[in-house]
Amino acid sequence: MASESKATVPLTLPVLPLDDEVVLPGMVVPLDLSDNDVRAAVEAAQAAARGAGGKPRVLLVPRVDGTYAGTGVLGIVEQVGRLADGDPGALIRGIGRVRIGAGTTGPGAALWVEGSVVEETVPEPLPGSVAELVKEYKALATSWLKKRGAWQVVDRVQQIDGVGALADNSGYSPFLTVEQKVALLETADPVARLRLATGQLREHLAEQDVAETIAKDVQEGVDKQQREFLLRRQLEAVRKELRELNGEKDGEESDDYRARVEAADLPEAVREAALKEVDKLERSSDQSPEGSWIRTWLDTVLELPWNERTEDRYDIQGAKAVLDAEHAGLEDVKERITEYLAVRKRRSERGLGVVGGRRGGAVLALVGPPGVGKTSIAESVAHAMGRKFVRVALGGVRDEAEIRGHRRTYVGALPGRIVRAVKEAGSMNPVVLLDEIDKVGSDFRGDPAAALLEVLDPAQNHTFRDHYLEVELDLSDVVFLATANVLEAIPEALLDRMELVRLDGYTEDEKVVIARDHLLPRQLERAGLEPGEVALEEASLRKLAGEYTREAGVRTLERAIARLLRKVAAQHELGDRELPFTITPEDLRALIGRPHHVPESAQDPAERRTAVPGVATGLAVTGAGGDVLFVEASLADPETGAAGLTLTGQLGDVMKESAQIALSFLRSHGAELELPVTGLKDRGVHIHFPAGAVPKDGPSAGITMTTALASLLSGRLVRTDVAMTGEVSLTGRVLPIGGVKQKLLAAHRAGITTVVIPKRNEADLDDVPAEVLEKLEVHPVTDVRQVLEIALAPAEVAVPVAA
Repeated sequence: MASESKATVPLTLPVLPLDDEVVLPGMVVPLDLSDNDVRAAVEAAQAAARGAGGKPRVLLVPRVDGTYAGTGVLGIVEQVGRLADGDPGALIRGIGRVRIGAGTTGPGAALWVEGSVVEETVPEPLPGSVAELVKEYKALATSWLKKRGAWQVVDRVQQIDGVGALADNSGYSPFLTVEQKVALLETADPVARLRLATGQLREHLAEQDVAETIAKDVQEGVDKQQREFLLRRQLEAVRKELRELNGEKDGEESDDYRARVEAADLPEAVREAALKEVDKLERSSDQSPEGSWIRTWLDTVLELPWNERTEDRYDIQGAKAVLDAEHAGLEDVKERITEYLAVRKRRSERGLGVVGGRRGGAVLALVGPPGVGKTSIAESVAHAMGRKFVRVALGGVRDEAEIRGHRRTYVGALPGRIVRAVKEAGSMNPVVLLDEIDKVGSDFRGDPAAALLEVLDPAQNHTFRDHYLEVELDLSDVVFLATANVLEAIPEALLDRMELVRLDGYTEDEKVVIARDHLLPRQLERAGLEPGEVALEEASLRKLAGEYTREAGVRTLERAIARLLRKVAAQHELGDRELPFTITPEDLRALIGRPHHVPESAQDPAERRTAVPGVATGLAVTGAGGDVLFVEASLADPETGAAGLTLTGQLGDVMKESAQIALSFLRSHGAELELPVTGLKDRGVHIHFPAGAVPKDGPSAGITMTTALASLLSGRLVRTDVAMTGEVSLTGRVLPIGGVKQKLLAAHRAGITTVVIPKRNEADLDDVPAEVLEKLEVHPVTDVRQVLEIALAPAEVAVPVAA
């Protein structure tokens, strides 16, 4: 059976407005009579009571934002007097709900309204669900009161039996808002009101539990920090006592970063940045990860040689003597370093060490085939200049952060290789070797070659910023030497920032000198032999360089010498060889086998490649320097019907086009050259480049293919001692090419005596060593007809090859 509420008993009462406050039935509240509205309502109620008898009655109505609620509470003025603070006041008890009606008139200045008392009825006995609700509310209220320590109120709440009275008791709850209390006031049904009050109390207790949990966690964290702080201070005190016992000074500088920064010789901007980081370190807690980042950064900054510089050795003659003693050949590099030192000396004498914030560093790119001494010359340069030397290997580097460093917020962050190189050198003007700069790669982690643009730009590197340091580092006094095997593999923008020095390989005479003065003494020591125990005749070294090795550098030559010495040492230990021993050219075959590279001119005429028509010798440039290149041409049988041009040997597009041009030129000028080209219409032409597994490309084999085809058609052999290089045009012009020096050195190594080059490359002969030019007969030509006159041997008999 549901509870009921109905409005009866009409009343006329003065209104006592309550601003931001709600009084529920059953509550006893003191009100301040200093408020005009409150005083007017109480005085009007007293006047009415004197005429009718009984205690004054008022209507307590909540007023929220100037708006009156639709339901008020009948209040009895129990007592009028003074409050605890001495102000006049009245004690009023809430009796029951009154539904407000229309306004009316009455004595005094108060507002009078008509209303009717809302009577509440609850069935007896209480239904089970209502009884459970009453039990739940009392349990929640008891729990909340116990947490607040209000034990005397617990018993009073437990003694309340009425459902409506129990719900109205929530009016005393300080955590309820005015809106929530108004909702309780306007809910006439006692059971619904109790359900609403129970929900409000349950939500508050849940919020209180969360707040208590958070407060507990915070307190536990604070207690832990305080305990850790106390233990660390105790630990510091114990360490201090131990240092005093061991005779050490208190406050070691290694632990005081501020003292270390102030004592260090740092640039002003770096000092300010370091002191800011010290301030952050002092404010951060010991367990903060930022503290370890800052310490690592400060250690790196303090270890860098910001103002340390080595004095350059301005003895120009002495520096040149050091370079000549440690390396044979490489005159271009030696001249450049000598020039650099001479200019540095003059700038120093005239007080021009720093111009526009930049010092006089240098950026050189040493480009050449493997084994010519690019890496070792860099160390000799540092020795000659009296500077520190650091090598940075760039081969295979694909991460941009390897050059510019990581952001220091990353785990395991480090400065870039350039900063680490300067730190390792211990001075701001070392010689830094950037080895294998053409092997730098790029992927999703960035392009390291792009990061090197600032490092190797003399106009920018005086303000280089590493991502880890984030302060400017002056690299303008560093001598950067970059090495590369292939010039085309270096990005154009990066190459533009470097001064290019080519190392094109050694002549045979230079190899003999290097082997005698450098390689042989080093390998004797490594083989455990005394200098006088084993000797190599100069003819033996020359044969090793010419027939056992064919390379631009001397690495294979050094390995051949090492193999010789190991053989002799092993034979001596076995008792088969007496020392001292001199190795002659005749001993080489017995010790290390037959020669691997016999020149064509030294072979039997019938075994040479050019012993048949259609084979010509060309010259090419590879990653290992210059090399000779043979071109073979043949004509297919007309009965097979395989007309057209066939090309084999892994040729690139440019080389295929050169073959088409050569064939077109011969077809259009065959009569002029007295070549039987009429048969080319029905017969297939096949051009092949041996060493088919090696990719080949470029235009410089144009005249070689033309000569091979002309030899095939005419039946005239190509001279064995002739090699050629040059691009051919459709009109028969011979166009210039590159790599003349490397190609002439390769021809010299291969035993070639006559070389054909384009006329417009004649100026490049100045770069070729004089001793090589003396042994070569070089023919600069402008037209293919001149090439054929030089390269083709005279026809002895008619050859029906192309008939």
